[in-house]
Amino acid sequence: MARSIYLETLNALGIIAGGGAYPLLLAESARKSGVQRIVAAAFTGETNPKLAGRVDAIEWMRVGQLTRMLSFFSGAGVRQCIMAGQIAPHNLFDLRPDWKTLLLLARLKRRNAESIFGAIADELSAAGIELLPAVTFLEESVAKSGLIAGRPLSRREEADVAFGFDIAREVSRLDIGQTVVVRSGTVLAVEAFEGTDEAVKRGGALGRRGAVMVKVAKPNHDMRFDVPVIGRETIRVAAESKLRVVAVESDKTLLLEGAALRSAVERNGISLVAC
Repeated sequence: MARSIYLETLNALGIIAGGGAYPLLLAESARKSGVQRIVAAAFTGETNPKLAGRVDAIEWMRVGQLTRMLSFFSGAGVRQCIMAGQIAPHNLFDLRPDWKTLLLLARLKRRNAESIFGAIADELSAAGIELLPAVTFLEESVAKSGLIAGRPLSRREEADVAFGFDIAREVSRLDIGQTVVVRSGTVLAVEAFEGTDEAVKRGGALGRRGAVMVKVAKPNHDMRFDVPVIGRETIRVAAESKLRVVAVESDKTLLLEGAALRSAVERNGISLVAC
């Protein structure tokens, strides 16, 4: 397993911590797996403050302070790190970049999650820090193919899931977004810059009841960053938007909070499936 390979050389694990439960669960899982020292680069207004109680050291900074992050990790003896959690899309247009970040952005022909995170990975590598796959220490939480929770899908829902996957893969290939909402063979919403939750809300409002959400990974997805994630918050938004099905791509999607996630799916009358 990749976990044991990394543990053999891991002196300290660095977490580049975005929002949501993901960074907290990663820190908890890494600790249970035997990681002795965990440090986190946290972002003001994004990272859950509770993370401070699950790591050995935490450094708070603004989004865009790349030099500070590299200096913090190097000073803490970090040689391997993981990106976990999202940065709110609007913050990508509200950066206060340092000089290193400005130079990084100036080199990019396209500014999207893949190009920005890829460039950050290159900067980490240049500093002697390896960016590990985002699912490291959480491999057991990767979605396996089949019905995960909820009632079996109807034929209409199965058809919508298949249709939604075709659309989502094409939208993802064009680097627009990774999520679509469909109903009865009609596209109701396509994720763009606003993020998954807002796309789900728009689709749910148009579909009223019985809509299907499909979320996929990008073609040739780099598993070091921007891995699709489903947690209780996603299910909450889907339930409030009257969706009936949440479908994800198997072997490329993280399902956070295990039993609590499945309980939320069942309680809200939603079907969660991986294809």
